[in-house]
Amino acid sequence: MSTEQAAQDEQSGQVAQAGRVLLEPPAMRPTVTRTFLAMMAREVRVMRKNFIATFLRVLAQPLMFVFVFAYVLPKIGGGAATMGAGGAAAQGANFTTVLVPGLVASSILMQAMMAAIMPLMMELTWQRSITDRALAPLPVPMLAIQKITAAGLQGLIGGLLVFPAVLFIHADGQAPQVHVSSWAVLIVMMVAGSLLAASGGLLLGTLIDPQKAQILFAVILLPVTMLGCVYYPWSALDEIRWLQIASLFNPLVYVSEGLRAALTPDVGHMPTWAFMLAVIGGTAVLTWVSTRTFTKRVLT
Repeated sequence: MSTEQAAQDEQSGQVAQAGRVLLEPPAMRPTVTRTFLAMMAREVRVMRKNFIATFLRVLAQPLMFVFVFAYVLPKIGGGAATMGAGGAAAQGANFTTVLVPGLVASSILMQAMMAAIMPLMMELTWQRSITDRALAPLPVPMLAIQKITAAGLQGLIGGLLVFPAVLFIHADGQAPQVHVSSWAVLIVMMVAGSLLAASGGLLLGTLIDPQKAQILFAVILLPVTMLGCVYYPWSALDEIRWLQIASLFNPLVYVSEGLRAALTPDVGHMPTWAFMLAVIGGTAVLTWVSTRTFTKRVLT
């Protein structure tokens, strides 16, 4: 009896253990996807907490440009620029219309690049805090992609915040002539343009010495912005052929032209295949290169 009782007890114990295994939820193991989403959730919480500061920083420069060029100059007799048909814009397109896609593109690029560059420079210098991020259960290249995604999200939000300013601040009779000709092109350019700028920012952040950060603004960001077809369409540079060709190396040109094609199709712009190829292909190339330089910088 004792032997049979022991066997029954053992069998009952095995059944009970099997039942507990079935009833207990599986242990949550960290995976690449969960870790990536958790880090993105942290970035979103930080952005939400700093929304007012981000809002003011994003709108300051575009708001001043729109106020001066679309409101002040027409009021004092400076008038708004009207491009001829021989240029890139159609007859009757005022300067405010030309400004809308350019300022949105400029805001996307500046916000995404700065959101990638500035935190990275601090993390690489101040007590090497990037090491803490690298200890997460996430491959280092995926950490770079997470940073690109987070910075791209900030750039996208920056572009969306600028829309009301460029649409509603203008003098009488200087309202921009804006209508969406292709939602697909608009969405692709907003998203891909943000990721393009963020990957470029990550690349610059890993290559530039933080102690020489002023070079970034004087030598890179200022020329990129001023010569990025923000205040004029690319085809208007026909009279300055060398500059028109040289500007093809500026990524902001393609984002500006893509948004110009989507928002102000009556204004002359690049062919769709040209800016699509440049923005999507450039995003892929810069993402690949920046993940390699980021990985090398973190691991050395």
